Amino acid sequence: MAETNTALGYEQARDELIEVVRRLEAGGTTLEESLALWERGEELAQVCRHWLEGARARLDSALAAREQAEERGDGREDG
Repeated sequence: MAETNTALGYEQARDELIEVVRRLEAGGTTLEESLALWERGEELAQVCRHWLEGARARLDSALAAREQAEERGDGREDG
């Protein structure tokens, strides 16, 4: 799983996850194939969560830094 996290970007993982869901919803697969698709979907969902959590942390950090700068009076106010 750790390899998957570093090997796939968010968009690639999301697109593959969409395809996995499409195939599961379409049906026509064996039980083994469905289970394998489900497991891959879980892995891909985790990759997407990883990327989104990282993006959220970066955004939170940038917002906190901006607030601190504004509190010190050295930030610019846009508006």
